[in-house]
Amino acid sequence: MNILFIIDRIELKHFEFNDLVTNFSLIKEFLDRNETVCITTIDDLSLKSGTAYADCRRTFEKDGNIFCEEDKQSRQIEDFQLVMFRHDPPVDMDYINSTYIFDFVDTRKTVVLNNPSAVRDFNEKLHAVRFKDLMPANIVTSSQNDILGFLDEHNEIILKPLNGCFGKGVMYIKRGDKNTRAIINSITNSQTTLIMVQKYIPQGEFGDKRVLFLGGEVLDYCVQKLPDNNDFKFNQHCDKNIMKAVLSDTEKAAFTPIAKELNRMGLPLAGLDVIDGQIIEINVTSPCYFIREINNHFGVRLEKQIADFIISKVISGVPAASLTE
Repeated sequence: MNILFIIDRIELKHFEFNDLVTNFSLIKEFLDRNETVCITTIDDLSLKSGTAYADCRRTFEKDGNIFCEEDKQSRQIEDFQLVMFRHDPPVDMDYINSTYIFDFVDTRKTVVLNNPSAVRDFNEKLHAVRFKDLMPANIVTSSQNDILGFLDEHNEIILKPLNGCFGKGVMYIKRGDKNTRAIINSITNSQTTLIMVQKYIPQGEFGDKRVLFLGGEVLDYCVQKLPDNNDFKFNQHCDKNIMKAVLSDTEKAAFTPIAKELNRMGLPLAGLDVIDGQIIEINVTSPCYFIREINNHFGVRLEKQIADFIISKVISGVPAASLTE
């Protein structure tokens, strides 16, 4: 099977096996299964007379590591039976434009996960409000007055850019902070940019839980991501900041309908960030599955389970003749 991974530029720059990176673990797993895996980035996508192309590099495995060829080759995206669309945010116009390329890919020939148009249409912060009963109190606004009123009501709040990642730009404000108006003006670009504002959850000092979805199912294992460096949020992916977590029956029952809805929307690979049973955002762009930590804590091979699921999607979604081309 021919597989194309669309990865982040920083992953291409440092392309070697690092089991902290979900893409690298999945690429290595597919290579170990003797699949053909190529990689590209969104700036190497193109559209020529209505046909979608990617300038890509073939990868290979050697001595337990992964490598990619230096020379790029231009290939039609429909030459691949599977495309893993996993470019990292920010979801800026370059990101949005890259998703349009896939509007010209015949999904009867090529399975694309997650569906780029679904990724484009689902903002990880804003659209979490579709499941507002499982979220802390929140508003989406650029208005300083709205935010000040929300702060007055809830005393402690979190402000988030809508299109960021890895906690970049996320701010905490407590009522009475003398920098309140300056922070609001900075994050909203002087009241011109919409942001997500959430009630602060005190249990956040103990971190947030990553709940993982795979094809409409909630996985039984998860991790707790701990704050570091006197911060209020997880911002450094290292062993000391990631602990084994337990997913309660109540949480699994509450989150299963969300997994099924996202799967129906074309977002089968997703992850929730949860504090005290409340969703703070939904990751659909390039969710980290914390494969190394889950494997170590739970004694599983999560990359195998994910790869099995992905292959099943290809087999069920693509005509058999295409799989042998």
